[in-house]
Amino acid sequence: MAKYEFSLILPGRLELTEDLADRLFEAGCDDATPGTCNGVFSIDFHREADSLEAAIRSAIANVESAGYRVARVEMEAEAVVGQAGV
Repeated sequence: MAKYEFSLILPGRLELTEDLADRLFEAGCDDATPGTCNGVFSIDFHREADSLEAAIRSAIANVESAGYRVARVEMEAEAVVGQAGV
């Protein structure tokens, strides 16, 4: 399995609290780091999976099972090239 790096961006102006972090961790986001920057709440993942799509789908499912919605997925251009094997 390969390790994939990406961020999930949540909508709204969420505040990073211990409760929110605990809910994400308990939902399976133990390979992620939540945070906020300029009012944007993101969760940075370093997820092992068979494919990038599987990694992203499982991360979204984990976040949604914690009770949150995902607005979008973001990746660094270098990560996309590296993870695509180009």
